[in-house]
Amino acid sequence: MDVFEERRHYNAVSDFIDANVARGLGDKIAFHDPDRSVTYRALQSRTCSFAAALRNLGLRQEDRIALLLPDTVDYPVAFWGAIRAGIVVIPLNTWLTSELYGYMLSDSRIRVLVLDAALAQNIRPVLDRAPNLRDIVVVGECHENNASFGGRSVHDFEKIIAAERPNIYTAPTISDEVAFWLYTSGSTGDPKGVKHVHSSLMATAKLMGQGVIGIREDDVVFSAAKLFFAYGLGNSMSFPLSVGATAILWPQRPTADVIFDIMRKHRPTIFYAVPSLYTALLAHKDICPGAGSDRLRICISAGEALPAHLGERWKTIVGADVLDGIGSTEMLQTFLSNRPGDIRYGSTGKPVPGYDVRIVDENGRDLPNGEIGELIVRGPSAGEGYWNQRAKSRRTFAGEWTYTGDKYYRDREGYYHYCGRTDDMFKVSGMWVSPFDVEAALVSHEAVLEAAVIPKEDADGLVKPKAFIVLKNGYRFDDRLLETLKIHVKERAGNWKYPRWIDIRMDLPRTATGKIQRYKLREEEKAQKPGSDRSFLL
Repeated sequence: MDVFEERRHYNAVSDFIDANVARGLGDKIAFHDPDRSVTYRALQSRTCSFAAALRNLGLRQEDRIALLLPDTVDYPVAFWGAIRAGIVVIPLNTWLTSELYGYMLSDSRIRVLVLDAALAQNIRPVLDRAPNLRDIVVVGECHENNASFGGRSVHDFEKIIAAERPNIYTAPTISDEVAFWLYTSGSTGDPKGVKHVHSSLMATAKLMGQGVIGIREDDVVFSAAKLFFAYGLGNSMSFPLSVGATAILWPQRPTADVIFDIMRKHRPTIFYAVPSLYTALLAHKDICPGAGSDRLRICISAGEALPAHLGERWKTIVGADVLDGIGSTEMLQTFLSNRPGDIRYGSTGKPVPGYDVRIVDENGRDLPNGEIGELIVRGPSAGEGYWNQRAKSRRTFAGEWTYTGDKYYRDREGYYHYCGRTDDMFKVSGMWVSPFDVEAALVSHEAVLEAAVIPKEDADGLVKPKAFIVLKNGYRFDDRLLETLKIHVKERAGNWKYPRWIDIRMDLPRTATGKIQRYKLREEEKAQKPGSDRSFLL
C-alpha cells in the first residue's frame, strides 16, 4: 500500500499478513517466542479463526476488545484477529496497577477482554468497574470459573480458535476507520486512549521502518520495548510484517542477562531499546562486538533522548550505530530520527521523510535556529484524537498539527536537539535550563550511571538545579567526586547549569516505557520537611 495514495476500502490485516502469504512467504517464521514459533500461513489461519470466534461471541464491527497479554506468539493472533474482524483492539500495559486497569476497563467500555491467566489476579478486584464487559478469553492454563470473574462468560483461547474453520475473512473496513487504541502512559494524570486508524500502521512501516531503518525481508528483529507500547508495536509487529521479516518476542521484563542470551541464540540483525537499557548493557560484563549477535547491523533508540556519549560508546564497543529518534503514542511511531549515514549523536536527527515538524513559541509562531520552543508535527500516522477527552484532543491535535509537549531547538545544520518536556524546563539566572543537558553532562562522567535533574529553590528563593544520581558499581560518593562533578558539568553544559545539590539514589522513578518521572522527584521535593534534605551541597 502506498501511504500517499488514498484507498478508502482497506483493512490493515491484508497488507501485514495476507499479502505475505500470497507472495510465497507462508512457510516463513513470522514470530518466535521462548517456547513456540508461528509461520505467516499459521498466523493467517489462526487470525481467521479468532476473528470468527469473536463474531460468534456476539461482537460486531466497531465493538471494542482489550488485550492484557505478554509478548508471545498468541499476541499477534489476538491483535490481528480483532483487526481482521473489524473490531477495535486495545492493547493494555501488563505492568500496571489494578487501579489503572479499573480506569481503562471503565473508560474503554470493552465487550471482551483477552487475558493471560497469570494476570487474572490483577483484574478481578476491578471488574465491577467494567459493566460492558461480557466475555473473558483466557490465554494459558486457566483454573478460573465464571463466578471468579463476576459471572462473566469465560472462554479458553485455544479452544475457541480450534472450534472455528479458518475461512479467509476480512471485515469491509475503510482506511479512515478506527482500528485500535493505545493508552498514553498516564505519567501526569489519567491515561488517555489515542484512537488510530487502519492506514496508520502501514504509514509508519513505510516511512520509518522501510524508509529510515531500511528493514528487509531477511531481517530478524528484537525489541526490548513491548507490543503494548506504540514504539514496540512498530518494532516487533508492523515494521517486520510489512516486509515479511521475523520478530523475536520475549514475555518477561528484558534484563541485560536475558537480552544477551537472546542476541546469542537468535542473532538478530536489528535491535530496539531505550537509553536506560543501552546504559545497562554497556555496564554489563558480557558487552562485546555485536552485543552477542554476529549479524547485528543497526540499533534503534527512542522513549527518551540518547546522550551522545552513550551512542558513541555503543558504536565503539558493539560496532553498530544507534539511530536515536522521537515518536509518541499520539503519532504512533518515530517522526524525527537520525538515519544511516547521517548520524549526529546528541541530537534527534532530522524529520522522517513524510513528516513535517516545526518549533513554535507559546503563540504558535515559528522560531529560528537556536531558539527553544515546542515541537509540533504533522504526518499520516497522527491519531484521530483522545477517547472522550474533547478539550485535551483540541489542545494536542490542532488541525493537521500535533503538539508534542517536547521542547526542542534546531541547529544551523538542520539537526533537532531535545531540551526536555515542557513541564520540566526551568530558568536559572534568567536563562533556560534543559534537565536533559545537565543529565547528559552528569552521565558522561565515568562514575555516574543515571541522573535526573529538577528545579529547587535555594535559601534566597532563587531556582537552581538539583540532581539525583545513581553511581556505577565500584564508585563511592565523597567530597572529591562532588567537586569533580561540579567542574565536569560546568565544562560540558555551562557555568549556571551545574547542580547545587546532589542526591544519591539506588534507582530513579521511571514510567513503564523507561522515561524518567521527574514530576515524582518534584513532588517528593515539595513534600520534604524543612531541614530533612540529606542531599550533598555543592
